[in-house]
Formats: sequence, C-alpha cells, structure tokens
Amino acid sequence: MNPAKQALFPTLKIENDLYQQGFWPAAGLDEVGRGAWAGPVVAAAVILPAPSASLLESLHGVRDSKLMSANQREHWAEVISQTAIETSIGVVSSEQVDAIGVLPATRLAMSRSLENLSRKPVHLIIDYLELPEVEIPQTSIAHGDSLVLSIAAASVIAKVTRDQMMVQIDRQYPVYAFAKNKGYGTREHQAALRKCGICPYHRRSYRPVAQLPLPGLSEQL
Repeated sequence: MNPAKQALFPTLKIENDLYQQGFWPAAGLDEVGRGAWAGPVVAAAVILPAPSASLLESLHGVRDSKLMSANQREHWAEVISQTAIETSIGVVSSEQVDAIGVLPATRLAMSRSLENLSRKPVHLIIDYLELPEVEIPQTSIAHGDSLVLSIAAASVIAKVTRDQMMVQIDRQYPVYAFAKNKGYGTREHQAALRKCGICPYHRRSYRPVAQLPLPGLSEQL
C-alpha cells in the first residue's frame, strides 16, 4: 500500500534522524500551482525547531495542504508561522513558467524560497524533487507532504500564500473566478476562457490555453 495513504498525519521521523546525525537546522520545501492554467508557481521553505514531542503536539493538525479545508489551512498557516524558526516564499510568474517550463520553474521557486531565508539550513527535505544547482545536502521524499511534517508545513504556507495571490488577481480579472478556482482548469474557468480568451496571468505554453485568443481584456473587464 502507498505509505502516504496509510499516514493520517505526517511525523518528525526524518527530521529526528537528521537531527541525531547533526544535520540541523533542516528546511522542508514544497510547492503549489504546477498544474494551474493561470497564476504563479509558489514554493515555501520552513525551518522548524528541533524535533520533539511538544513540537509534534503544537502542529498536530498540519498535514498535506490538499487534504485540508481553506479555513484549516489559514488557521494552521498562522500556527506554523508562530512556531517555526523561519518560513519563506519563492514565486515564479506565469510568464517565467512559459519561458522555462513548469519543472524548472518549480525548482526556481524552491531556490528562491531558500534565498529568502535569513538562517541557512544545512539540509533540505523536499517533496519529490531535488535541486541540483543548490549546494546543500538534500533528501527527496515521495509523498513528502503526507509523511514529513516540515514538508507538510511548507505545503500549507505555499498554498495559503498562492491562494491569497489568486484572490488579488481575481479583483483585476473577475470573469475567470480566480478567487474560487485558483487558476486551475475547472469547468467555470474553461467557460470563461472560451468566452473571453486569456489574460496576462494565463500560462500560454499550456496546451488548453495556447489554443485560445488574447482579446483586449483591459477594455472588457
């Protein structure tokens, strides 16, 4: 069975193993927005305090952000920010995604989140990916946002941050309902695309988007 399906909540096992080996502080990294048709890719880096039972209890409700409601994510993002040694964000715009591709953009967002940390980690714990251009020892964990607490915390911070950005974009282009769909290809979003074409925040390199025209939306909306 997939270990992520067995895990109800992430643990501090990986963090504790690294701590016992002297690899501390360690940062958990995750991203959101890779599959969206519009908006940025956003990554977060989270450095938690040294692993302990009290830390696990403090963050007992943190899990993969995809398994949480919006209210839960917002609540636990605040708790994470208050509990963590440091959190940071890296953002790559839709234009940059089009220019370099979504996977390099994801790595770039993660690298930027690391650059924005004032305290540099000595080890990285990353969901799925590796960052070959970053000269810090790394552990890549499949389903890390379900299994590893620091990665889950990063997923929550990244998701809440990106959702807030999409709400701001929605105010500029309300026809796409970005505040609701967050730039993903929902039926409502697709209907708006067929009616109005794309806006500057859409990823033109994505096949469903590339086939649509770019009208003068600034005059229409």
